[in-house]
Amino acid sequence: MRTFVCFFLFVGLSSSGFAATLVYNIHGYTMDHGKRVGFSAMEYDAGKVTHLYKNDKDAGASKALERIDGKGATLLPGLIDAHGHIPGLGQALSVVDLVGSESEAVAVQRTRDFLGKTPNEKWIYGRGWNQVLWPTKAFPDRKSLDAISSTTPIVMERVDGHAVWVNTAALKLAGINKETPDPEGGQIVRDDQGVATGILVDNAADLVAAVQPAASDEQTISYELKAMQHLASLGMTSAHDAGATAQEIRGYQSLQSTHAMPMRIYAMLWTLDPGNDVYLNQGPIIDSEHMLDIRSVKLQIDGALGSRGAALASDYSDSPGHRGLLLLNDEQFEHEVSRSMKAGYQVNSHAIGDLANTKVLDYYERLIVKYNSGGQRHRVEHAQILDVADIPRFKSAGIIASIQPTHATSDKNMAGDRLGEERLAGAYVWKSLRDSGAAMAGGSDFPVEPPNPFFGLHAAVTRQSRDNQPLDGWMPQQKLSREESLSLFTEDAAYAAHQENFVGRLLPGYYADFILVQDDYFTIPEQEIWKNKVLATYVAGRRVFGASSAGH
Repeated sequence: MRTFVCFFLFVGLSSSGFAATLVYNIHGYTMDHGKRVGFSAMEYDAGKVTHLYKNDKDAGASKALERIDGKGATLLPGLIDAHGHIPGLGQALSVVDLVGSESEAVAVQRTRDFLGKTPNEKWIYGRGWNQVLWPTKAFPDRKSLDAISSTTPIVMERVDGHAVWVNTAALKLAGINKETPDPEGGQIVRDDQGVATGILVDNAADLVAAVQPAASDEQTISYELKAMQHLASLGMTSAHDAGATAQEIRGYQSLQSTHAMPMRIYAMLWTLDPGNDVYLNQGPIIDSEHMLDIRSVKLQIDGALGSRGAALASDYSDSPGHRGLLLLNDEQFEHEVSRSMKAGYQVNSHAIGDLANTKVLDYYERLIVKYNSGGQRHRVEHAQILDVADIPRFKSAGIIASIQPTHATSDKNMAGDRLGEERLAGAYVWKSLRDSGAAMAGGSDFPVEPPNPFFGLHAAVTRQSRDNQPLDGWMPQQKLSREESLSLFTEDAAYAAHQENFVGRLLPGYYADFILVQDDYFTIPEQEIWKNKVLATYVAGRRVFGASSAGH
């Protein structure tokens, strides 16, 4: 096995000062409008691809001054995540990690251990718990966090980001008691006596968020950079930030101004932050080098399936009388969509439940006509549980389905319980959407799911979790081919950001955003796709991760 020493290398990403470079001794692939193109060497100059060589003999004609020996590695286009939360990932890498905790007791012990190492913290944060994976499958309780501290507020975010688990100290600071009403679009989970259990779903979590200390600009930048460094190490050259506050936009702009960004960011403005009104009013901001494009907004109409916040058209199969939560009422949603479309922004709306998806499609179809905004390529983020009759509407209205393949393999153990067999016919139907002709884009929703894009490629191809379960894949009729899956995370994601003529493909004139990986994505057993190792990552021809193997 080849051995590579990997480390982060950060350089300015301006496109000046290049000599032509040839990357050779590789198994090269790119997607081009759904077709796989192979090559054995690639030349780039001034940050852009100039030539693909089909064989080593032809590559011998290259006059490139710099040469990089790929040592038999596979070269792919840089992978693009069309839906993630960059500052959220940076924060997740800095707080209590509850991902994979096998029980409430294990989650509590991880929190206790963290507090023991950071005894002076005024607030304790964590994320990643998932009660569906616990033996009881029941929501945790504030009392178990109270046993850690009755004075330091503790806030633990669920893995999907749609519920928090807090202790009594946090509830008191937020003023939550038996008389506190559920906010619109939120739920304060209570016991039989009406006392808050410490679980706050969707908009109810805002009650605690309102009293939490705000992150400083410096801390926000630190989270962004930490996340981007991590993503670059996983082979990502671009990510779409699904809901950036004005403070987070300022952080990106600060990093961009000093050429410190190791990857591209396509930012979606969180319109509920009044600080973002200035960007909406001035119109989209498109960077000449596409390191930071700000031309879309993020709206959220419902919650998540795991916390029963996804808005369904009929009752949850495992919770009669409950249909989830609509986080924006009709008037609010129409207002946000309308002002964003009028400002020239692409509108990207989170919708998981079938009711939520139908509502978003209804509003998009009507308002696209009203504002003549079809060319803005509006998106539905997740498009997770669909009424089967709604599937053709994506193509007919020119709406992009921005999907996350790992959601299917993570949710497979509880989706049937929540939805029942009949509704599963329209759930996580990536192949049905593809076959309908809908434009699509692939992402992960990190840190809800792990950010490794090879996990998403594996899930799309196999419909299996990373322990190869179930054997034939969950709802195997919805599997995608390797080509379709790679397109999702390259050229399709680029199209969803209006960048399909600049990134997402390795063709002459495109930016030289590429990765070198250990194994051949197209020939390794499909169950091994998620294990692939990134050896080096390049953005506009600059190495931002990995050990140099260049030789002249």
